Amino acid sequence: MPRTRPRPSELQQLRPSNAAGWLIVSVVAGTTALGLALAAQPHFVWFLGQLVLGLALIQWFVVLHECGHDTLFASKRVNMAVGRVAGAFAAIPFASWRRVHGRHHRWTGWQDLDPTTETLVPRERRRLERAIVNVCWKCSIPLFAIVYRVENYWHLARLFRMFRASDDRIRLVRDAAALIVTYLALFIFFGPRALIVMIGPAVLLSLVAEDVLLLSQHTHIPQHVSHGEHVRPFPAIEQEAFTRSLRLPAWLSTLLLHFDAHELHHMYPFVPGYRLRGVDYTPHNEVGCWRWIRAAKRVPGEVFLFQNRSTSGWEI
Repeated sequence: MPRTRPRPSELQQLRPSNAAGWLIVSVVAGTTALGLALAAQPHFVWFLGQLVLGLALIQWFVVLHECGHDTLFASKRVNMAVGRVAGAFAAIPFASWRRVHGRHHRWTGWQDLDPTTETLVPRERRRLERAIVNVCWKCSIPLFAIVYRVENYWHLARLFRMFRASDDRIRLVRDAAALIVTYLALFIFFGPRALIVMIGPAVLLSLVAEDVLLLSQHTHIPQHVSHGEHVRPFPAIEQEAFTRSLRLPAWLSTLLLHFDAHELHHMYPFVPGYRLRGVDYTPHNEVGCWRWIRAAKRVPGEVFLFQNRSTSGWEI
C-alpha cells in the first residue's frame, strides 16, 4: 500500500449504507443474546458466556462511536436511535458522547484543548495519584476506562462548562437521566446480585480491553499545548502525527469494525469504520497489538500517561 495520502475527495465512494448498518447491529445484537444465554448457564458455559458478552459490550462501544459520527447508517435519524441503544450498553449517554467526541476530533493534537486528553497535560502530580496510576496500569485495573467515562460523559458540571447552549444542556441531561432510570429499573427488577453474576465479569473484561484500546490511540505521543493562546485546530488529514493504530488480528479487527485503524479514522472521519480498510494508505504509527502492549506495560503508568516519548525516552 502506498505512502501517499489520498485526498478526502477521492474517498467519497466509501460512505455508510443502511443495509450494512442493520447487518452490523444484527450481528452485535446476536452476539449479545448469545452471551446472555450462555451466562445464564452454570460453570464453564457461564465463563464462556462472559467472554462472548465482554466482546459484545466492546462491539456496542464501537457502534456508539460509529453512530456518533453518523457513519454506521446513511440515515442520521437511525444513527441517533441506535446510538442511544449502544450508549446504554457502553454506559455512555449518547448526547454527551456525540458532543465531546466531536470536540476531541476538532482539537486532536492540542492536548489541553482536547477534552479527552486535557487531564493528561504535564503538571506536578501528588505521590498518591502517581502510585494509584502505576498500580492500576501494572495490574491491568481499568482505571482509565472508568475515569474516561465519568469525567468526559457523566460529569455534567464539566459538560455544562464546555457546552453552554440550552439545547445542548437539555439533551445532555435527558440522555444521562434516561440511562440512570434504565439502570435503576434493571437493578430493581433483577436485583444487584443476579446482575453482577450475569454480567459483572463481562463488564470488567470489556473495561480492561477498552483501557488498552483507548490509551493506545493518543497516549505517550507528543502533543502541542496551547497555554491559553488562540490556536487553530489541525485539519483531519494532518492528525495522523498525533494518533496511533493498534493493529489487531484481522478477525477481531473485522468484528470491531476496524476500530484499530485509528489513524485512518482521524484522517478520514467521514468513512465508516467497516470501510476504512478500503483506504489505500498505510499509516505511519501502526503497530502490532501484542508488541505494543508488551512494550507499554513495561513503562510505569505515571510515565506512560503523563509524559510522551520525546521526554521519557520510551519508544512506544
